[in-house]
Amino acid sequence: MVKAKYQGVLDLGEQLKIQDGDVKEENGVLHISGTAANQYEKNLLWDAIKAAGGESPADIVADIKVADASHYARHTVASGESLSKIAKHYYKDPMKYTAIFEANRHILDNPDMIHPGQELTIPNL
Repeated sequence: MVKAKYQGVLDLGEQLKIQDGDVKEENGVLHISGTAANQYEKNLLWDAIKAAGGESPADIVADIKVADASHYARHTVASGESLSKIAKHYYKDPMKYTAIFEANRHILDNPDMIHPGQELTIPNL
């Protein structure tokens, strides 16, 4: 029953390719564990848990680790994107585009010149 409540979380875990994932249900409590690629993906999982169970759900215990904590996420630039649009997506603040620019100076010379296909590091703030 509780597993069905959190099925969206489990589906997201599969979509994100969470490593070493494990799911057990014991005494009405769902225990999940695994390793997300980065902090952004871990946050996506926690957001899904809260969406299904509320701010402090008592029917789920999650132990989600992060494989690479050196950055927040990686992002492949799509056509029509800008650093401010990318910053708004990850940080909810378009003005944090400068942090993304600074973290990618090795491939970017100008914050207004990004190209589809470029792989950007989204830094931890």
